[in-house]
Amino acid sequence: MKVTVKKNERVANMIFADIYPLYLNRLVENGRTKEEFHQVIEWLTGFNENKLQVLIEDKVTFKTFFQKAKIHTNAYLIKGVVCGYRIEEIEDKFETYKQCRQMEKLIDELAKGRKMEKIMRVEKK
Repeated sequence: MKVTVKKNERVANMIFADIYPLYLNRLVENGRTKEEFHQVIEWLTGFNENKLQVLIEDKVTFKTFFQKAKIHTNAYLIKGVVCGYRIEEIEDKFETYKQCRQMEKLIDELAKGRKMEKIMRVEKK
């Protein structure tokens, strides 16, 4: 599927704090912990638990969330399909949408029991 301007804007304007508990509940239901979830978010965005809490309390949008993030240099290694969209095929002009799908891919992998060292990608030498 192709990302549209409208779809990108809709996701960019969603409030991270509204979606965060849905992610967390899914992970807890699958036997994962809040700490593991935060570890994955910190790997992708650079946000430690305190900064993440501030962003939640400030009710930032996904656009602001990702603008403030220091996306991990290995995030380009996050590949695959999420919600019918192949991450590596999402155009650069839809950066927020792509970053959101990258985060969702990591959350999916965590929920499915993938090991942390595989989720937090390391470039192969």
